[in-house]
Amino acid sequence: MSVDQTRGRSTDHLAHVVMIAGAAALGGFLFGYDTSVINGAVQAIQDNFAVGAALTGVTVAAALLGSAVGAAIAGGIADRLGRTRVMQVAAALFIISAIGSALPFTVWDLAWWRIVGGVAVGIASMIGPAYIAEVAPAEYRGRLGSLQQLAIVLGIAVSQLVNYALASAAGGSASAQLGPLDTWQWMLAVEAVPALIYLILATIIPESPRYLVSAGKTELARKVLNRIESADADEKIKEIRDALGGEKKPRLSDLRGRAGLLPIVWVGMAIAALQQFVGINVIFYYSSSLWQSVGVEESNSLLLSLFTSIVNIIGTIVAIMLVDKIGRKPLLVMGSIGMTIALALTGWAFSYAEVSGDQANLPFTWGVVALLSASAFVFCFAASWGVVMWVLLGEMFPPRIRAAALALGTATNWVANWLVTVTFPTMNAWNLPATYFIYAAFALISLFFVLRYLKETKGRSLEEMGS
Repeated sequence: MSVDQTRGRSTDHLAHVVMIAGAAALGGFLFGYDTSVINGAVQAIQDNFAVGAALTGVTVAAALLGSAVGAAIAGGIADRLGRTRVMQVAAALFIISAIGSALPFTVWDLAWWRIVGGVAVGIASMIGPAYIAEVAPAEYRGRLGSLQQLAIVLGIAVSQLVNYALASAAGGSASAQLGPLDTWQWMLAVEAVPALIYLILATIIPESPRYLVSAGKTELARKVLNRIESADADEKIKEIRDALGGEKKPRLSDLRGRAGLLPIVWVGMAIAALQQFVGINVIFYYSSSLWQSVGVEESNSLLLSLFTSIVNIIGTIVAIMLVDKIGRKPLLVMGSIGMTIALALTGWAFSYAEVSGDQANLPFTWGVVALLSASAFVFCFAASWGVVMWVLLGEMFPPRIRAAALALGTATNWVANWLVTVTFPTMNAWNLPATYFIYAAFALISLFFVLRYLKETKGRSLEEMGS
């Protein structure tokens, strides 16, 4: 075979892998959409069911616990039924949750449907990185794995656009009637459309060759490898078998070590928790106040909140461009340094605020500082930890324990997310600047942890992990 033919075949393989990785990453889009779309409907839900802020918060946060459950069970299901089958289950749950959430009778069944959607989010957040890591060539795995995070931030941005468009169509209110339903009901129902597309794509894309080998379906694995790998399929199958330790099925008990769990599992769980403990999911809490503090009218706050999403997307694209060039560890180090500085500056700016309820009144100058530093934090997070954490969880574990360890790491991420979400209101009431200084301290801890414990995974095949 000539050099041009080899190059052409390799290009064809890569194009095919990009398409199926993009299809798998649609679960990440639904992840971002589902976790963000509720924000535009919170006040309308509270008014519609005549409930207090506390019960509304419980209803919204219920999805996070569902996500932890979904992530925890996804690994076992993926090892028994296969990666694409689990994607189909997640897609079905997304559809059911979208319809149920849009047509609730009480706030309690709305909370239940949010939990169902949360389970789907947890499953999608685990299976997407796992599948992409298993089908991607080592030299492109970082960038392809980054598609998951890019899809998440795009899902967040699209949910905000949908919320804004629907509210505008209803005269600017999520509580207003729009056809047969209230606007907030349409906001939640629209998710069924991308979920249906995800279900169709998950039925079309090929199963992971690593799962097929572990399930004894060697011929199917060979066919898939011939389409996604330029290397000899039989050699790759032998390599996978050797890494899996024969035909043994992974079990949660395989994660046990001298300190309760294997060291690599503890590292993965710590990385997953630290990604949330820097406070990324509450930095937006004062976004409306920040805009208003620099002279923006309140009526424009929903549209202008897209600015943060745009920063998030730009940072994610930067990470995708760099993750396979400079490596995972350098990106995390630079991100931790940037987040520490930005969070500390945000806390310092808020120390000049007069806080009343959920509003922060800042002098114009400090409002600008807070807005820029918060945006810098979002950029630093998106360009490093937002992407790299998911890439690492998908590739850092030895094949024998990957699915189970990834499920545990993802569940840890969701539990940490929930802890930060439920503690922020209390911490905010206690001392807002100190809250941001605490998040800055966790960002600094993340820096030392990466330098001390994390090994670089750039360019290594999945079969080499753990060696």
